[in-house]
Formats: sequence, C-alpha cells, structure tokens
Amino acid sequence: MHAYLQPDGGWCLNNAGILLGRDGVVVVDTAATEARARALRQKVGALSSRPVTLVVNTHSHGDHTFGNHLFAEEATVVAQERAAAEMAEHGLALQGLWPGVEWGRIELSLPRVTFRDRMTLPVSGFRVELLHLGPGHTAGDAVVWLPDQRVLFTGDLVFSGATPFVLMGSLTGSLRVLDRLRALEPLHVVPGHGPVGGPELLDTNADYLRWVRSVARSGLAEGLTPLELARTAGPGPFGHLLDSERLVANLVRACAEEAGLAPAGPLDVVAAFQDMVTLHGGLPACHA
Repeated sequence: MHAYLQPDGGWCLNNAGILLGRDGVVVVDTAATEARARALRQKVGALSSRPVTLVVNTHSHGDHTFGNHLFAEEATVVAQERAAAEMAEHGLALQGLWPGVEWGRIELSLPRVTFRDRMTLPVSGFRVELLHLGPGHTAGDAVVWLPDQRVLFTGDLVFSGATPFVLMGSLTGSLRVLDRLRALEPLHVVPGHGPVGGPELLDTNADYLRWVRSVARSGLAEGLTPLELARTAGPGPFGHLLDSERLVANLVRACAEEAGLAPAGPLDVVAAFQDMVTLHGGLPACHA
C-alpha cells in the first residue's frame, strides 16, 4: 500500500492512496486537475501493471474526485451515498472558486456503487473496509480502514499541518468521528492533506476543533458574529497550521450548531466563504 502525497497539502493539494491487490489496484481519491490526476495515474502504472479496478472517493469535494474520469473506464467508483448525492448536486462548481487554476479537461464521473454505513471491498490480498461514522468534514465522509495492517486513510476528516475545515459538515460530528477513529487504534494515518502520521493526528485535529467550539461559545455570549470572532481570536495556538483563514468558516458552523443546527444542517456556504475571503484579504491561494 502507498500514500500519494501532494505537498504542501494546502487548498486542493490532496493526498491519495494506492492499494496493490493481487488482481487489481484500488485508488483512494483522485485529484483536482487533469494534470495532477494524470500524474497520479502515471504513478499507479509505475507501481503495478494490473488494472485499476476500484476508485474510492472519501467525500464529494472536487480535489478528491475530479480525476475520477481518468480511471472510470476500467474502474468502478465507490462512495458513501450522501457523498454521491453531493457530487451530483455540486458538479464542477469548485472550479468557479479559483478561475485562475489550470484545471484542464475535467469531466464529472459519479460513483456507480454507494453504501450507507459500511462496505467491505472485494480486494484480493487486503482486507479493506469502508466506514461512514457520521457527518464530519461533509455529510458523506468515508474512511478506508485496513485492519490487518492498521492503516487508516481518512480523507479530509483529518488534516496534517493544515487547518481542519468543517463548514460543509459538522464540528460536533467531527469530534464524535475522531473518537471513533481513535477506537480503531490505527498505527498509520494518511490524512486528506499533509504528511502521513500516526494517531496523534487525530488528537491534534480534535484539539483544534475543541478550541473553535470554545471560541464560538464565548462569542455567542458576547453577541459577536463569526467574522468578528475570527478577527478577535486570531489563529490562537494554531497559527502554525496552513490556511488559518478557515477559522471563520469553522466558526460559522460552530456557532450554528451551538444555536441548535443539526450536524450537517444547511448553511449559507457562499456567505461563509465570502467571510473567509474578507478575513484573508482576498481569495485563499490554490496551487492546484
């Protein structure tokens, strides 16, 4: 098994996984642009002459799914059912956020197989489980768990060296999911963005989210908006993480949940992203 990393793990620079089964290859997530997806496919070909039989999307966002079409002719794309619905709903909208990126030829390639809570993949040589443990980064996150090797591919439920992002999912749900991932006792954690680590990555993400929740609670008591809160609080003890402007979007979700919104409940995502742009002083950098 291999982790395919795209440094530095910032906006749209996601990680992928490559599992070399005896009869075929499983690819965990693809990439944002045509060029990056082709580079991933080239690496897969260098590692194995066997065909790619399965592609797993850990969630719906385009940096993890836009490259699906380069594998879909030979492979079956699999995702959690909510993720598949989100992919169909949002299409290629991510490109509109960063019009200056050289996206290349991108086609929407939706999952042909979906699951609700758990699925075991038919992979010879590995025991591969897909688990949906509740809303977190999005409503339809899935992790790829190899219990015999205790290797966990988390998608964007976990970031390494970068700021977590729960605007389209749930802060409280993310904390629950992180607890459940910790209970798996993984040895190796491949995050959605950033360097590979161990279970300490779960703790770091949980620490950040608990801090955001505490900031949200204090701000609500003072009657501050998420943008005002983000300006007042700053990055706090997490200033070393990439993409700190995500704080305001995370506070939008945290404040809404503190006010009673259900995990993954609907929010004005466009307005929250605009607040993030305001806090950052412009559009965050995307080097996809």
